Amino acid sequence: MVNKVRGHAGLRETFHKKRVVYSGAVDFRADTVTLPNGRKATRAFMSHPGAVAVLPVLDDGRIVFVRQYRYPVAEATLEIPAGKLNSISDKPLKRVKAELKEETGYTAASIKPLISFWPTTAFSSEVLHIYTASGLRGGARQNLDEDEFVNVEIMTFEKAWGLLKKGAVMDAKTIIALQAWKIKLQEKK
Repeated sequence: MVNKVRGHAGLRETFHKKRVVYSGAVDFRADTVTLPNGRKATRAFMSHPGAVAVLPVLDDGRIVFVRQYRYPVAEATLEIPAGKLNSISDKPLKRVKAELKEETGYTAASIKPLISFWPTTAFSSEVLHIYTASGLRGGARQNLDEDEFVNVEIMTFEKAWGLLKKGAVMDAKTIIALQAWKIKLQEKK
């Protein structure tokens, strides 16, 4: 889903040497690159397989959110369901279906791409693919990982938009999904 119109405008940095600093769910690397002027530099970043998120929309237009505690920010955040790809070869559509069911208990008759973006190009290779889900069924039973604790919250788009405007929604993928959905709704008028 990422726009393939890319270029380097003469600013390309050429990979020279890879150094893995830490390897785990994601890798932290400190690669050596050759700059456009021929000099060498180090680029420290997180090598990330990518992630998916989904904006689940019920037939009446309400949206299914999840609230979960996020240790790095020490708060329970309101978010759309999401998850990391298992590897760079993992299929985003397959993963988004699994995350929707796992975190909310819902399955969808239709899942469509909404937007893809790089959340933090300065220090991560992550691409985040956001989808919309409609024709939702179920919602009764979550299938969470043993270290995952997630509450499902359902609200109108208007209420969610109001929370965003008040600063009560600070999760970037959720903000971007709501903004992209609002544009889609306006384009339908």
